[in-house]
Amino acid sequence: DEISDADIEAGTVDIICVVDKIGEAAGIVSGTTRITRDPVGLRIAADAAALLEKSGLFRNGLSFQTGAGGISLAVARFIQERMKSTNIVGSFGSGGITEAFTDMLHEGLLRELFDVQAFDLAAVKSSREDPMHHRISASRYANPNDPEAIVSRLDAVVLGASEIDLDFNVNVTTGSDGMLLGGSGGHADTAAGAKLTMIVSKLVNARVSCLQERVTTVTTPGETVDVLVTDRGIAVNPRRPELLARLLADTHLDIVEIGTLYERAVRLTGKPAAASPSGREIGVSVYRDGTIIDVLKAVR
Repeated sequence: DEISDADIEAGTVDIICVVDKIGEAAGIVSGTTRITRDPVGLRIAADAAALLEKSGLFRNGLSFQTGAGGISLAVARFIQERMKSTNIVGSFGSGGITEAFTDMLHEGLLRELFDVQAFDLAAVKSSREDPMHHRISASRYANPNDPEAIVSRLDAVVLGASEIDLDFNVNVTTGSDGMLLGGSGGHADTAAGAKLTMIVSKLVNARVSCLQERVTTVTTPGETVDVLVTDRGIAVNPRRPELLARLLADTHLDIVEIGTLYERAVRLTGKPAAASPSGREIGVSVYRDGTIIDVLKAVR
């Protein structure tokens, strides 16, 4: 058979194996890649979308990405609604692609999708059928040595966090208890590349605050994170005074200093006890340029 749109260039192939079945596409869907229905999560998502709209980046040609968490996916839906009502047409969406983004492509709200990973069956179908839904390599997506990498062309990205600290460092590698959660995907890459990086999270979930004095593990450095949006307030990184001034002048969002947000969390949860590492190193957190930015230690 002739392949007109190959995902893998022939020069990179050593062996071709014939198998009866590659896999079951339905298996890619998980509970974490579904839009939240929680009213608190939806409020956070609505505030994040409103913030983007007032950031100065919400205009024709907008390029953006959201993570695959429930709140991040809801942000995409709110942005979709605002694009429709204001006749905004974006340039592209990227990343792990979900149905929200394929809908925007097919409705003419986005011109292209750059897909490094399909997160649901709608994304699989779209990538197979729509010529403007481009399947791309991880290198084209986020290679730090490529000035034309997709992440470097992003206006905005909306991401989740297990922890964020007073310096806006983000942890998605471990929980507050020090236990491993999984890989970080393009978290640090998109945060570094986008003009606006928003972290969305409930301030307190199951009596644990996402906001800590210091994260257990640094996944994404704070200098690449611009805003934390929670249900109990929004904090803007002091490195972005122009963004803070714009939002204070043109929104009714509850914008506070991150220290104030931390105090609100402590009043709800008390001051959390830090994880107790054993001292035995079990891994490292490696930044996108290959530098080690943190060390993971076994928990007692």
